[in-house]
Amino acid sequence: MTETTSPLSAIPMSPFGKAGDLLFLSGQLAFDANGNLPDGIEAQATQCLANIEALLKAQNASMANIVKTTVWITDKANFAGYNNAYRDYFGAGPYPARSTVVSDLVLEGALIEIEAIVYCGD
Repeated sequence: MTETTSPLSAIPMSPFGKAGDLLFLSGQLAFDANGNLPDGIEAQATQCLANIEALLKAQNASMANIVKTTVWITDKANFAGYNNAYRDYFGAGPYPARSTVVSDLVLEGALIEIEAIVYCGD
C-alpha cells in the first residue's frame, strides 16, 4: 500500500526510512487497496503482512529479509488469531524476532499494527 491510497495519507510520515542496508517500516495497519479494514484479527493480521510484503517488493526485498517485527494488538484475546495468521504467512520459518504489545490503536476498528526492520544487504 502506498501513502497516496491510504486513509492515513494526511499523516506526516513515510512508509519506511532507510539507513545503510536497513529499512525501518512504519507501522502498517490492515487497510486494503480500497481503504477498508477487514473484519477480525486474522484477516487484519494477514492484510498488514500483505501491505508489508508490497512495500518490500517495491524495494526489491522480501519477507525473508525481515529481521524484527513489533506488533501491537488491541486485545490479548486476539493473540492466538494473530499468531495463526503470522505463522501461516511466514510458513515454517525461520521467523523474524518479534515483540507483541497490547495497546489501544489510534484508528477506530484497527485491531493490529505491525512494523518491521528489514535487512537488504548481501
